[in-house]
Amino acid sequence: MLKNKKILVTGADGFIGSHLTEELVRQGHEVRAFVFYNSFNSWGWLDYSEKSIKDSLDIFAGDIRDPHGVKTAMQGCDIVLHLAALIAIPYSYHSPDSYVDTNIKGTLNILQAARELEVEKIVHTSTSEVYGTAKYVPIDENHPLQGQSPYSATKIGADQMAMAFFRSFRTPVAIIRPFNTYGPRQSARAVIPTIITQIANGINNIKLGALHPTRDFNYIKDTVSGFLAVAASEQSVGEVINIGSNYEISIGETVEVIAEAMKTKVNIISDDMRVRPDKSEVERLWADNAKAFNLTGWKPQYAGKDGFKRGIQETIAWFTNPTNLKQYKADIYNI
Repeated sequence: MLKNKKILVTGADGFIGSHLTEELVRQGHEVRAFVFYNSFNSWGWLDYSEKSIKDSLDIFAGDIRDPHGVKTAMQGCDIVLHLAALIAIPYSYHSPDSYVDTNIKGTLNILQAARELEVEKIVHTSTSEVYGTAKYVPIDENHPLQGQSPYSATKIGADQMAMAFFRSFRTPVAIIRPFNTYGPRQSARAVIPTIITQIANGINNIKLGALHPTRDFNYIKDTVSGFLAVAASEQSVGEVINIGSNYEISIGETVEVIAEAMKTKVNIISDDMRVRPDKSEVERLWADNAKAFNLTGWKPQYAGKDGFKRGIQETIAWFTNPTNLKQYKADIYNI
């Protein structure tokens, strides 16, 4: 389905978006990369892509909140992979209004333009956070949705808007729901990069929030292959599809895996700034990924504890490269 198609990636300047954009180019696809307009003329992580990849990209700098700019960016594109969003949970406590504008209104802009331009397919990006604390595990796509943070509430809203357009107008939308993606380039506001960058900077007293919650961590290469599989599958239209490893691990055990891989011992300090309000903390996430395999043939290559350890090793190798490490402020908590 992707062959000979022009593909727009929104949020192409971000963590997942940049990896996805690069892989699409490597596979020979024509890609327009929607990056957030700024006065520095920065393309985010795409600034660090290989020259051959940057030279192949059609860059569009804009704002997902602007319907005119969104429609302009989508003109001439056959498929839209919509990743642009505000994602930091702590910042959503601080500025929820911006999350409504970006995540819900931004998605509406994509859907409206897709309907008017008769785009062939949209892959809308959801998140495992929409499930909230697991009521049962593993979590399948029929699990109830629970807005336990302003961020997750806006992602639920965006998902429902996408499905409403599918049901109301037959807009060809597929919803991909990645569980906790990690890997090179991730923001240090996320738990794995914050552990690695603190250790890499010689800090042995590691500041973290709650250690007991569990997560289903998904290595970036698996998430990218999930996007490609969902985009290529005709059966994915009108469906919500989990992309996860089907393996859960606690934050506390994650620290142990990273410390062992980095050949060090650490002392964990509870930092109140990093602790979510009690009813907002998602206590348990564990993905059922059977639907992804059944509909698209996708399955994770970094599954289970061994797969997680391999992904952690690759992530550590990137973050401990001095050129990469110096871009992170390990001693400052970024909400």
